[in-house]
Amino acid sequence: MENLDIMLILKHIIIGLVQGFTEPIPVSSSGHVLIASEILGLGDQGFTFAILTNTASLLAIVYIYREDIVRLITNFFLYIKTHERRYKADFRFALCIVIGSIPAGVLGVLLSDVIADNISMTTIAMMLFVTGIALWLIRNMRGTKKDADLSVKDAIIVGLGQAVALTPGISRSGATIISAIAVGMRQDTALRFSFMLYIPVSLGGVVLGITDFLDEPNKGALAVPYAATFIATLFMTYFAMRWFMGIMKSGKLSYFTYYCFIVGILLLIFY
Repeated sequence: MENLDIMLILKHIIIGLVQGFTEPIPVSSSGHVLIASEILGLGDQGFTFAILTNTASLLAIVYIYREDIVRLITNFFLYIKTHERRYKADFRFALCIVIGSIPAGVLGVLLSDVIADNISMTTIAMMLFVTGIALWLIRNMRGTKKDADLSVKDAIIVGLGQAVALTPGISRSGATIISAIAVGMRQDTALRFSFMLYIPVSLGGVVLGITDFLDEPNKGALAVPYAATFIATLFMTYFAMRWFMGIMKSGKLSYFTYYCFIVGILLLIFY
């Protein structure tokens, strides 16, 4: 029994590492968690587990962007209060984050059950191919729009990209970064906007799912594996995000195209 518990903890740590590594990069964390769970014989981890790992990734992303978050929130309200020009760029960027979060927020509430009930390895493989193709198409694009140049139209388009990523296999970061670059954002702006969009939608998912988490009948028995998963996800998300920020600076998004194609082919062959 003790060995079984240790193996269960190790398996959950692996799942946490997979979630943490794939959350920031454009290869679909939800799809990879499902693949890893299948390989490890854990099956579908369920909504409670998704809330747990998502919360860990969220905390890591918030920590990385903590200074930007504080500045944007502060200057957003300062602009409303004073209308001073120096706060306008941050006000516009924050407003675009709010607008861009709406599509995924609405569809996430309306279609969560439908999406969750229609997941297969074939679906994940197909969506990885879609992600890979999209990454290939924008690989050489170099936009000029900075934070202060974003429009409501840009926010809506990128927000719709995030909504499409509700489907497992479609990368959230990939869909938003691809959409952002496609509308002409610079890569650093696209990266920042992508993960600023992630925060409110992810936070909303945590708040809406907290009741399900508290009502989980097995959370007591799974306390140690869940804690191990949370810690693994938290630290791996942080380091993976830092690594991905370097990849974005070097403009090497095409590497992820090859990865998506390879994993997609392997899924079709073995599943």
